[in-house]
Amino acid sequence: MEDILTANSLLDELGLRNHYQIVAEKNGRLVYAHTVYYELTDEDYESFITEDDEPVDNILSEIEQRNLTEILQSSAADWTDRDFMACANVGVYYAKGQFVVPDMFLSMDVKYPTFTQDKKTKTYFAWHMGKLPDLVLEIVSNKIGQEDTEKMALYARLGIRYYIIHDPYFYLSKTELRVYELKANERYELITDPHHYMPEVNLGIQLWRGVFEQSQGFWVRWCSKNGELLKTGKRARRRRKNSAPTKKNN
Repeated sequence: MEDILTANSLLDELGLRNHYQIVAEKNGRLVYAHTVYYELTDEDYESFITEDDEPVDNILSEIEQRNLTEILQSSAADWTDRDFMACANVGVYYAKGQFVVPDMFLSMDVKYPTFTQDKKTKTYFAWHMGKLPDLVLEIVSNKIGQEDTEKMALYARLGIRYYIIHDPYFYLSKTELRVYELKANERYELITDPHHYMPEVNLGIQLWRGVFEQSQGFWVRWCSKNGELLKTGKRARRRRKNSAPTKKNN
């Protein structure tokens, strides 16, 4: 990672260039962290890639990405009362010059930025949001995406709590849907619950056969802890409209 610091850096002024801190102690054994800080200015953001205008997803992946985010937005009242961001094919910067573009991610307790021409609002900068996403989902569309090797290792290193792999063409394994939870040893373990319930985000996920946007197929659908499917956007909007109080005539 490029070090852009100068002799008169704010990090030097604050004494943060070499910052060591004890983070745990037990039975006379210490764990310390050496935190590396990087200084940014507004001008530096002009060098960040926020979009490349080169979509390469196949049709199934593109529809499924929209399905996953739309249902969460339209059914929000059914599964959470927390703020959240649910985005598809958006870059996540976890350090200066280092980013990943998941097919879909969910980040709880954050709000969408106020969109301006400022590049800081055009993608997910972890230091602005105050955290990394809680959940990442990848849709396997070929045999070279490394979803269950390099990407899995990266998400584990970043501390992403839940990692979902949907492999509709069985390129990587004989299991179409795999859902992982990050454990204390910084390794992912499969969630064996039949509905793949993820308590930290109050969502499950399962395979579903049906029609979405006039396309028949097997899709992944969000569900509740007991397996009840979250409604699609159209159905959720209709239900809220029908449940609205009726205006009485005077």
